[in-house]
Amino acid sequence: MDKLQISGGVALRGEIAISGAKNAALPLLCAALLTREPVTFTNVPHLNDIGTMLKLLAQMGVKVTREAAHDATHGNGMGKVPGGGSEAVQGKQGAGDTVTLDASALDNPVAPYELVKTMRAAILVLGPLVARTGEAKVSLPGGCAIGARPVDQHIKGLAAMGAEIAVEHGYVHAKASRLKGARIFTDMVTVTGTENLMMAACLAEGETVIENAAREPEVVDLATCLNAMGARISGAGGDVIRIQGVPALHGATHRVMPDRIETGTYLCAAAATGGEVRLTGTSSAYLDALIDKLMDSGCEVAAERDAIRLKAPARLNAVSLRTAPYPAFPTDMQAQFMAINTVADGTAVIRETIFENRFMHAVELIRLGADIKIDGNTAFVTGVARLEGANVMATDLRASASLVIAGLVAQGDTVIERIYHLDRGYEALDQKLTALGARVVRLT
Repeated sequence: MDKLQISGGVALRGEIAISGAKNAALPLLCAALLTREPVTFTNVPHLNDIGTMLKLLAQMGVKVTREAAHDATHGNGMGKVPGGGSEAVQGKQGAGDTVTLDASALDNPVAPYELVKTMRAAILVLGPLVARTGEAKVSLPGGCAIGARPVDQHIKGLAAMGAEIAVEHGYVHAKASRLKGARIFTDMVTVTGTENLMMAACLAEGETVIENAAREPEVVDLATCLNAMGARISGAGGDVIRIQGVPALHGATHRVMPDRIETGTYLCAAAATGGEVRLTGTSSAYLDALIDKLMDSGCEVAAERDAIRLKAPARLNAVSLRTAPYPAFPTDMQAQFMAINTVADGTAVIRETIFENRFMHAVELIRLGADIKIDGNTAFVTGVARLEGANVMATDLRASASLVIAGLVAQGDTVIERIYHLDRGYEALDQKLTALGARVVRLT
């Protein structure tokens, strides 16, 4: 199992390109299930979760063609995806893949546990499969151990649209001759729930209204793609989304949006190390809450048309934050900001309101010398003069990123174990950090 060794104490400087967004690409790939015509996606990131999703779609009968924009000398293991293409190699930084999906021969509307257990996003095939084929059998999802993320809102919404649903032996079974438009109010803001129901509603009879919908940019990106495929969706980006069902969707070409969480992670890494970076192929439009906090910490941040610059001070100021659904501060950036607060002047109060188990990285940061106290869903982080390298273990995707940032700051060597979490969500992380001057080695 791979590890990451970081020799810290170097300020990050230079320029790198940001990859396509994992959290946008996964639902977009599932959207191809809704049509018999080929759908092409560009700027698809080279990640383990993407490879898993393509395997899942291929075993359903989808023809997968993947043109990998990579340098083979950087590969960490290539394999063929059933149906064509190749999976998870580490690409040149910022060079996204082109993936074409042809679901005309879709014949196996089943998502087995073996593929779903490592990736919660696999639940996103449920809505499209029921809408397109009239039935679906999808394993209840696995993924990161950061708290309960129930699928009951997905099930509730599909049932309101007329699907007959049973949960048995760890699988969700759903059937419907044709879904009917409905008014759906989700009990909680759920991104994947909003995406699943929005996709299902595209082929439903009549109008579907989703209230209390997630407002994330990834939801907007999916709606943009679906509309290009012939869907009739309005209101995406707000908390009420309206979908007028159509008899069929057609093929389209869509570019995956930039990864705002990857962008934020590198901004935090540069801030923590006292560096100066320029990130290209991305936008500040999705990052207002994070950029505000970085500026409060003392960083200079400048937005360009397709890039962001950050210059960090010699010493940061501690900044408190509270996570909440978009457009508030994202839970997926909480761990990274905790890491930069460990070496900032003062004490920061961090409140996590989305997931109940999302402070597991705090224990590992303490191993590096951080001063962190946890009380329920609140963390009190007092900055220290310096962190010191140690062996630490990643517990989930974003926790892994926080340990990388802390390792970049720490004196001496930090070894991060279980970095398969990082490979799920960060394309060519070690290569991009090296391009910014970091001393990072992947140990196999």
